Amino acid sequence: MFGLWKTWKALEARGIMGINRRNADYVLKYNKRSLYPIVDDKIITKERAIAAGIHVPELYGVISTEKEIDNLGEIIGGRTDFVVKPAQGAGGDGIIVIADRFEGRYRTVSGKIISHEEIEHHISSILTGLYSLGGHRDRALIEYRVTPDQIFKSISYEGVPDIRIIVLMGYPVMAMLRLPTRQSGGKANLHQGAIGVGVDLATGLTLRGTWLNNIITKHPDTTNAVDGVQLPYWDGFMKLAAGCYELCGLGYIGVDMVLDQEKGPLILELNARPGLNIQIANDCGLTLRTHAVEARLEELQARGIIETAQERVEFVQEMFGHIPAVEG
Repeated sequence: MFGLWKTWKALEARGIMGINRRNADYVLKYNKRSLYPIVDDKIITKERAIAAGIHVPELYGVISTEKEIDNLGEIIGGRTDFVVKPAQGAGGDGIIVIADRFEGRYRTVSGKIISHEEIEHHISSILTGLYSLGGHRDRALIEYRVTPDQIFKSISYEGVPDIRIIVLMGYPVMAMLRLPTRQSGGKANLHQGAIGVGVDLATGLTLRGTWLNNIITKHPDTTNAVDGVQLPYWDGFMKLAAGCYELCGLGYIGVDMVLDQEKGPLILELNARPGLNIQIANDCGLTLRTHAVEARLEELQARGIIETAQERVEFVQEMFGHIPAVEG
């Protein structure tokens, strides 16, 4: 028991945030329950983002009832690739990514061949709430399939890598690149076996990786180094994440973004209860950073100042960047 207490005190001293602290001091404190539907429903998130001029994967159509499943062929049209996902899904469950067509059927990103009827059956399962938060009835959305930027080709296995940034009251406090693996089935979800790689807030350079809660330096499938990779458009990603506070009104969120080969940075979704493995990937505790932001907010409030998204980004890059940002 004494050994566990010492371990807990050591983690606390390093600012490691546990799930109880996250829930009590941040999720409950900064996130109004009435605003949860904005982030829990991907369709609402997408509509709000489009209205705010924020780029998201194009929405081809929404299926809300069993009757509307008949519209699937019309929604897909002549497209050879698209994504089917539950509007209120979590953890990547219930998502089908179609990469091509083959002899009247469809080929998923993993190479599996499925029929039109199988996709319809899957959508029916989505509508029943099989993949939704709380098991409530859901809607299915059919949208643009993201093509990852070529920079990820050597450090990712199939699927689409994404960038998760934790944001407190509009201030990005920690970032992580999530890389699909064979183990994760090409999905960028850590609990399914994807890699989490820390990212320097100042420069967008990748740091080290964590895979199945182990520290790694190379991708297990490509064997290429995951650290020292310069992510393009980094300041753009940071400003996008900071602006999501105004978009949804929630004070503590995870912003998930992707880098498309043609369309550049896109917002995938927002999360009101972001996980804590990002701390392992960054070898840094969230609490030290969130306390610094809270102190900043108190100082600005006393002076009657509200910072813009750009000013918030500049503050955190100076405060938390491992490597000094290059001017110009």
